[in-house]
Formats: sequence, structure tokens, C-alpha cells
Amino acid sequence: MKIYTKTGDAGTTSLVGGTRVSKAHPRVMTYGDLDELISYLGLLRCETAGKELPLRRIQIHLMNVSAHLANDGRSLKLKPLDEAETAFLESEIDRMTAELPPQTAFVLPCEPHAASLAHVARTVCRRAERSAVGIEPKTDQDAIAIRYINRLSDYLFTLARYLCEGHDDYWLP
Repeated sequence: MKIYTKTGDAGTTSLVGGTRVSKAHPRVMTYGDLDELISYLGLLRCETAGKELPLRRIQIHLMNVSAHLANDGRSLKLKPLDEAETAFLESEIDRMTAELPPQTAFVLPCEPHAASLAHVARTVCRRAERSAVGIEPKTDQDAIAIRYINRLSDYLFTLARYLCEGHDDYWLP
């Protein structure tokens, strides 16, 4: 099978369900941002190999989130998003936060490299969230996806601090 189809040469693509839309459509922009986030999480996985982090689990769930946000509403093949994944992120945030000193100012991304990668992933996640919020009309699954993406950015911020092992660099105005 060839990787190229030539069907997107005129600037359109198909949503899950078959509807052709502009590559600038809000759903396409959102799943593009999520694709970028999944890739940054891959870099973060490489950088944190050997640590007990749920990054692969997050990538897999983001693939499901992305599929739902790419859905034109006509595909019934997608399994509903599991809201327990959002609760899982919250438990991970709470676990890491319990081990961190209080945050005393705005955090500046810095070393170690993995912490800065987590901050980059967080900013891409925030962009994906802004893109997802712009989708209209929203389905119930879209709302679940947006909550997950919002919580994921919180997780990534906390993870960045956690990877600094209590040695955050702060911006003090």
C-alpha cells in the first residue's frame, strides 16, 4: 500500500466517518495538535526510559481522544471515551504533588532535559485544548475529551516539576 493517496492535494481531508473538510477545519486542527503532543510524549518517553511513568498509557488514550475529535458524528465504531482516564491523571497529579515542595512563583522551564520536554508537551497540550474548545457543535464525547486534555496539561506541568526533583527555577518579577 502506498503512503500517499493524493486525495489531500487540494487542501481537504476526511474526518472519521467520511466527511471531506478543509485541512484548516477545527477538528483537523485539533487532531493535528494532538498528533504533535503524542510525538512530544514519545520524546519524553525516550528521555525518561526506566522511570515508572504512564506516558505510553497517555499516548494510547490520546489516540482515542483524537479519533473522537476527528469524528464527523457519522461513525458509530468508536468506543466511548473512558472518563476514568481523567480520574487517573488526577490521582497521578496528587501523588506527585505530595512529594513536591510548594510552588512559590511562576516556574521557568529548565533542566533536566526531561522536565523541559514535559513543559513543551504541556504547551502543545494547551494549544490542543484551545483548538478543541473551538469545535462546534460539540458532542458529549468532545466534552469528555476536552476535560481529559485540560487535566493532561495539569499532569504535564506537575510532571515537569516532579522531574526537577524539587529544584524548580522560578521567575520572580
